[in-house]
Amino acid sequence: MKIIDIKENPIKLNLSLSNSMFSFKEMTTSIVKVVIDDGVNTHTGYAFNSTGRYACGDQMRNRFIPRLLNATDNDLLDDDGCIDTMKALHVMLVGEKPGGDMERSVPIGTIETALWDAIAKSKNLPLYKLLSIKFPNYTSTNKMFCYVGGGYYDVGKTIDDLKDEIKRNFDNGYRLMKIKIGGAPIKEDIKRVEAAIEATGSADKVALDANGGLKETNYINYAKELSSYGLKWFEEPTHPSNFQRYNEFIDLYGNAVAGGENLYSIQDFLNLTRYGGFRESQDIIQIDVPQSYGISYFNEVLKELKTINWDVSSIMPHGGNQMSLHIACGFGLSMCEAYPNVFGVFSGYDDDYKLNEGYLELNDNPGIGFEGQNDLFNLFKNIE
Repeated sequence: MKIIDIKENPIKLNLSLSNSMFSFKEMTTSIVKVVIDDGVNTHTGYAFNSTGRYACGDQMRNRFIPRLLNATDNDLLDDDGCIDTMKALHVMLVGEKPGGDMERSVPIGTIETALWDAIAKSKNLPLYKLLSIKFPNYTSTNKMFCYVGGGYYDVGKTIDDLKDEIKRNFDNGYRLMKIKIGGAPIKEDIKRVEAAIEATGSADKVALDANGGLKETNYINYAKELSSYGLKWFEEPTHPSNFQRYNEFIDLYGNAVAGGENLYSIQDFLNLTRYGGFRESQDIIQIDVPQSYGISYFNEVLKELKTINWDVSSIMPHGGNQMSLHIACGFGLSMCEAYPNVFGVFSGYDDDYKLNEGYLELNDNPGIGFEGQNDLFNLFKNIE
């Protein structure tokens, strides 16, 4: 088996949405294809870097793609002659200085995930089943609870509009919704939270996401004012690496807190648990796997977290897409995210998937299954 081609194209999202930190108006993403030859047929794998990160094709073309295409069989293959994705990761990391992970972890992880898609297709397996074979120590499943993300700030969007958005999502089968917070004055944000609770019927069906945007002047007020509501979790109340402020927020808020989507290395995740005040079996680590060096590296993260008694039931992937859904099922994580009708063609899952009381059941289409997302796959087919 060998890698015969890798290509990347940048795509502009053209969205007016915003969270507490920035607008998506100028946001771009990279779409990637990897072609492998297994000695009988060629197979093409696809991936994209998570919406909310900018396109990263320069790093791919200048460093990581040439390293993979120039690698020898000894550099890349396992004993059975299959591409070893951990070896591929090490090949891409040659000459890279430790630290500053996001600059390399996002392009590397996107390529690595596309490689998994191609390998799974060569074995005629859905990715989650291939992961269950490669990593048998986890409880794989083909059924996953999916919460829905939304509640963005947008021009002219009212609280009634937010309630209508939530009701539509619940009518479509979701049973837990995460909304944005921190992008409006606190009194207005609290009204949005109360409206969300009213629309869902229960506080434990509402989660919050501040995208690291609460300020020095207001994060304590948010913790105190919202501590009594009984919300499902409060995500990224502070800068991802401000572990002192995480501690302070958690002490005051008391309820479940989530974070980790903007951390990229094993050391980052261990530091979050050791110094950020995160509590086992209560708080949630959210890893955006394709942005954090990819799937094989994720397995190494899980092994390190296990040494400090952090269970996979307290881990869920960031990113509402087919990649994260297969990863969540393959490793038996707690739940997965969904963003229907938010990020255009990059939103949602297979066009035929139907929710049942918040759960999605995966089909057995080979690989990640982007071929079942017609609009997105039309983009992938045209990568040059």
